[in-house]
Amino acid sequence: MATRRKFLQQSGAFALGSLLIPKLSKSALFSLRKSYPPIGLQLYTMGNLMTTDTKGTLQKLAAIGYKEVESAGSQKGNFYGFRPKEFATMVKDAGMHWRSAHVGGAPFTTSQIMKMAKNAEDSARIKSYLEKMKNAPKPLNLTDNYQQLADDAAEGGLNYLVCSSIPVSTLDEIKTAVEVFTKSGEACKKNGVQFAYHNHVTEFDEVEGHRPFDYILNHTGKDLVKMELDLGWATKAKQDPVELFKLHPGRFPLWHVKDLDKTTMEPTEVGSGFIDFKRIFDNAQQSGMKYFFVEQDGAPKPFEDVTKSYDDLKKMLV
Repeated sequence: MATRRKFLQQSGAFALGSLLIPKLSKSALFSLRKSYPPIGLQLYTMGNLMTTDTKGTLQKLAAIGYKEVESAGSQKGNFYGFRPKEFATMVKDAGMHWRSAHVGGAPFTTSQIMKMAKNAEDSARIKSYLEKMKNAPKPLNLTDNYQQLADDAAEGGLNYLVCSSIPVSTLDEIKTAVEVFTKSGEACKKNGVQFAYHNHVTEFDEVEGHRPFDYILNHTGKDLVKMELDLGWATKAKQDPVELFKLHPGRFPLWHVKDLDKTTMEPTEVGSGFIDFKRIFDNAQQSGMKYFFVEQDGAPKPFEDVTKSYDDLKKMLV
């Protein structure tokens, strides 16, 4: 009799729970399944606005809805002419978080930079960048200044310090990159910062029997050196980001959410290109993603473009 009474009690509780579940909205059920960090922006997208009106630009980005930012090199250096702590305060006052900073891996020669171009559009974009930077002060780089950059990252309260690029067109250059990243990763770890490497297209080209992307990940400590996967450049290199996640699970805490025009294969606003971001975000857990940043190299109308990207990405993630 006691067993029958217990069964009825349990059945009643199950029935009550079944009645309550339909009252949850679809969005509430979705939030129980998936949770993404706030939408971030790689500030390289904003071009010279970050040096001509740093404070105003940050405030306008916050008003659009962006909550996280990643800095990039500029004509005034790595932090737009400010000390890391000063820039961090400016970002915080705007209502956002400065999560990550891009810094160079090594000084590039012009010929090394041009090797990264895959077509005429790439060449034109690179030449435009070189023209803008020709009068800029020599930036710090990880090969020569890894300790100082690790200290700067700590001063700014950063979660990540990211190598934006480094020469990888020969096997010797790839091996040098491994050495630089290992030293940088160790220096960052001591400061409570995670080091990562950001890819372009060229990391997936075979060099003397090796792909730089694979060689670097296979010859560096998985805890010392993480990857910031540029979803756009990886796709342009005919790589499936989800397959890369499977190959190196947990190694991709940062993403660049970059869309590509189907015809030109050049960066465009998120949602205006052909990349299936929903599928990629569905595999975020396997990648180990912690933060992601919209990026559109050479955005012709920066504020309009990043507003469209924000709005379209927000819809995708609902």
